[in-house]
Amino acid sequence: MILVYSPKTSNRIAYAAGLLLGTLMGAEWRLTNDAKTYANYEGPKINYSKQSKMREGLHIPAHGFLLERGVHFFLPEMIFKYRLPLLFPMTGKYYNLPFDPFSAAFYLVSRYEEYLPHTRDRFGRFEAEQSYAFRNNFLGVPVVNHYAMLIRKKLQKMYPAYPFASPSFQFVPTYDVDVAFAYKGRSILRSFLGILRSTGKLDFHSLKQRIRVLTGTEKDPYDTYEDQLQLYKNSGIRAFFFFLCGNYGPYDRNVAFFSGNFISLVKKMGDYGHVGIHPSYASNDDETLVQTELKRLSNIVNHDIQYSRQHYLKLTMPGTYQNLLKNNVTHDFTMGYATQPGFRAGICSPYPFYDIETEKETPLTIVPFTVMDGTLHDYLKLSPGEALTVVKRLMKEVEKVNGSFVTLWHNDSLCDCGDWKGWKDLYEKIYWMAAGKALDKK
Repeated sequence: MILVYSPKTSNRIAYAAGLLLGTLMGAEWRLTNDAKTYANYEGPKINYSKQSKMREGLHIPAHGFLLERGVHFFLPEMIFKYRLPLLFPMTGKYYNLPFDPFSAAFYLVSRYEEYLPHTRDRFGRFEAEQSYAFRNNFLGVPVVNHYAMLIRKKLQKMYPAYPFASPSFQFVPTYDVDVAFAYKGRSILRSFLGILRSTGKLDFHSLKQRIRVLTGTEKDPYDTYEDQLQLYKNSGIRAFFFFLCGNYGPYDRNVAFFSGNFISLVKKMGDYGHVGIHPSYASNDDETLVQTELKRLSNIVNHDIQYSRQHYLKLTMPGTYQNLLKNNVTHDFTMGYATQPGFRAGICSPYPFYDIETEKETPLTIVPFTVMDGTLHDYLKLSPGEALTVVKRLMKEVEKVNGSFVTLWHNDSLCDCGDWKGWKDLYEKIYWMAAGKALDKK
């Protein structure tokens, strides 16, 4: 067990210690404010304070940030050392690290800056480009995992006999099903309106394709699910599928949740993977809709739904997570940006959500994703070859710290048609690179 001493304790200190030592290092730990207990302890220990009298153990300087409550506007200072950005730098003769990793990790992982007033994009989202990590050029590095590794290396040098756990690289493929089918499963009225729309635009390709799909002579272009299942059957890695079950609206255009085609699809994918809810765009204006949509999906699969990812990645701190907690969701996969790949919370491992509004750690686990198809294709306008270069770099960053490489793809982007021509092959390359690394670690 690792003993952590702090003259004053707080929920923030306990959370940060648990994150770095427990979640990321896999170590048992305990927090104390008793100097005698610390002095008499013979195992690995950390002095998290500005006190220099206690020379034994790893001395990490305490900035004081973790004794605060609530939020106020400030920008942490930062230095570069160990080829890493180090937030909350501290200088002192007896410090074993030149910064406060507990404060740095808390600031990034809690999404402190997202509690402050900020400009939102046209969908009401916190923009990647105004984040501290993007503006300081480290959005592509999981710095919090590196902070845990720095602490581990220091402790291993001081306590070589202590058996530290060894985390391993994980690959987590996930899919958002915004629109289950291009043509199948729609009402007669929606199909008729679709025909009129294609005719009015003189889009005869779509018109002919719709007719062939509806008459059963051609496969629906968005029906890429067999390809996804084949990847699972060949790798054994279970994916997560997030289904939109909201009412039809401007941003929620899925097949009706009561459609026979939709119900059959959800049941089928649930047999081979994990099923989660994709809360509708409209649910951000009416939080009661999340409960309604969860019930719809739960009724299809006949069990409670534990996993969630927001449609359009629309995330508001802390309200979105508070609502998920009210509805007994245990894992959320929204943490990532639409416009930029990388590590929104500076971390590439699942971690518990800390609610700054209540100053408490919660039972909700946040699973951050690394890269999304739409980011590469729609926002960055990359070719498949250029996208592969970006993904390889990010995967290497995750592998360095033995984190979780989480991909976000959509069923329609795997159609290998239209603007997505060539992206199916790209995804399969990414999948097998990541799966190969993950399987080699087992």
